[in-house]
Amino acid sequence: MPEVTIVFKRQSKYMIYLLAIFVLGWGFTSYQAVFAGLLLGTSLSLYNLWLINQKMKKFSQALDEGTKIKSLGTMTRFASAGLAVIIALEFSEHFHMISVVLGLMTAYFVIIIDFFIHLKR
Repeated sequence: MPEVTIVFKRQSKYMIYLLAIFVLGWGFTSYQAVFAGLLLGTSLSLYNLWLINQKMKKFSQALDEGTKIKSLGTMTRFASAGLAVIIALEFSEHFHMISVVLGLMTAYFVIIIDFFIHLKR
């Protein structure tokens, strides 16, 4: 399923560009807690995107072989989101909680925007 790999590479490239923008925002603005939260959330969101890609590869392989797959890794993604929230709560002076949550949703925003861009083409 090479199309999934191509889409993953394109979406992860967008996420890395966003991370670079957030690093610049953290370094050059006075909103360091907001951008640190966005960095933390988006980093784990990129990890979740990678996890989804890996699970989709295994799912596709299982379909080709006619076997079943146990899950698509929902609990792992929930655990990484929980880790981000725990870090933000523990170091609340460095991370803005709403920014962390928005950062965690970044991959889903990127997926939706990428879908509409390529639907229009």
